[in-house]
Amino acid sequence: MSPSSILRRHRVAALLGAALIISPVVVSFAQSNAGLSTVAATTQTPVAGVTAPNGSFAPVIAVTKPAVVTVTSIMKAQPQAGDDGSPLGGNVPFDQFFQQFFGDQGGMPMPRTPPQQQGQRAEALGSGFIVGADGTIVTNNHVIDGASSIKVTLDDGTELPAKLVGHDAKNDLAVLKIKADKPLPTVKWGDSSRLMTGDQVLAIGNPFGIGTTVTAGIVSARGRDLHSGPFDDFIQIDAPINHGNSGGPLVDVNGNVIGINTAIYSPNGGSVGVGFAIPSDQAQKVVAKLMKGGDIEYGYLGVQIQPVTPDVASAIGLDHPGGALVSQVTDGSPAAKAGIETGDVITGFGGQEIKDPKDLSRAVADVSPGAKETVNIWRKGKAIQISADVGRNAEDQKTASNGNDGRSPSAEQGLRVPSLGLGLTDLTPDIRDQLNLAGNQHGAVVERVNPDKAASAAGIQPGDVIVGVDQTPVRTARQANQAIAEAGKSGKKSVLLLIDRGDAQIFVAVPFAAG
Repeated sequence: MSPSSILRRHRVAALLGAALIISPVVVSFAQSNAGLSTVAATTQTPVAGVTAPNGSFAPVIAVTKPAVVTVTSIMKAQPQAGDDGSPLGGNVPFDQFFQQFFGDQGGMPMPRTPPQQQGQRAEALGSGFIVGADGTIVTNNHVIDGASSIKVTLDDGTELPAKLVGHDAKNDLAVLKIKADKPLPTVKWGDSSRLMTGDQVLAIGNPFGIGTTVTAGIVSARGRDLHSGPFDDFIQIDAPINHGNSGGPLVDVNGNVIGINTAIYSPNGGSVGVGFAIPSDQAQKVVAKLMKGGDIEYGYLGVQIQPVTPDVASAIGLDHPGGALVSQVTDGSPAAKAGIETGDVITGFGGQEIKDPKDLSRAVADVSPGAKETVNIWRKGKAIQISADVGRNAEDQKTASNGNDGRSPSAEQGLRVPSLGLGLTDLTPDIRDQLNLAGNQHGAVVERVNPDKAASAAGIQPGDVIVGVDQTPVRTARQANQAIAEAGKSGKKSVLLLIDRGDAQIFVAVPFAAG
């Protein structure tokens, strides 16, 4: 199982506010609770063999540490009942996660904010770093999310009120501004694209509110996707990062910021030496936009996409896996208006090569709404180019609906596709009701899946509706079976099925050889 699969399997949402909840084996944001009189012991795994170039990191710390700050977010505490058996009393945001992952005992090896009386304040601590001598500060969005006021503590202990200039939840970044009576020390951005696995790095921040702390480690991986947002591209670092380090800088041995410490992987509530940072190349672009004030508008294309696996590439005639496979196009979207179709593989956008779905998501998001961009597409064995007007991203965009030509399918019951290990049947009114499908939905319903055959190994499930075979629509079980048979006779190694599952459409490539 790949590391990303393990993370995806065990990950839960970061829980913010006056308390941070961590479950066993969890990726969580590294934010801390303030106003605590004790600090619980946590397990930390030191990184063996990490050494400074000249025997000490002191020269690097002397330059960077003065520009690292503590960010305190003040929030209005929720009224606490305290008699409902929950770890923090009643009405605590995300309290259900305590019950889900820890049961009635709570089990978090972290100090907690004592129950608050109505009207009292709760404080949450994070870190940040100064990028402008005029008081411009970068931190994580989740550090200041929901704050009624924010204050910043400089390295020399000076406390100053901070103004939120701009924030972006999708990239988990925020920009603050403070006013000081003198120019402030700053750190410089570095080039995260030049990082290599094994490079030495330093994480600086204020864990648990105990004061600015430095830990050393190495870059252990690049491009980690934690499934916490649409633009995940984390640097994985083997260095102790704890709650309160969120928003602090990850610096190289030259003292340049090459990442922003954001999350940890924690089986016990503390650091085990595996942390994650937003790359500086990604952060710097977002920060530059946030410094202009407000939120960021992202480009919108209107497609559901998925990776092109070797089996998919074989089924559609691509000589190698790559690009973003369009599994659904939203009605009325910029993609639909440009002529992008389900089954297209987007291999380039705006002059940029698209190697996987993440590349396309980032490329489209970086484009200003209203811009016209060239889209490179692989469609049914041919490479074509089209032009698309990029729209404005909105959270309420709807997925594509299915067409209706007014005809009803015949009832083809119990049709078997032995080459793949499938049992198919036609959609009937009763089946549509059972699967909560629209009355105009057509296709072949997967009735049975042989667990020892290829379809099962590819992830096909009973209740899936096959609506396309090798990029050709099918309306009945017989049509689906015939199309699959023709694909097998043509000598293809796999067949590409377009599946309706729930509210989404996905492509699944099923190899014949495994059947």
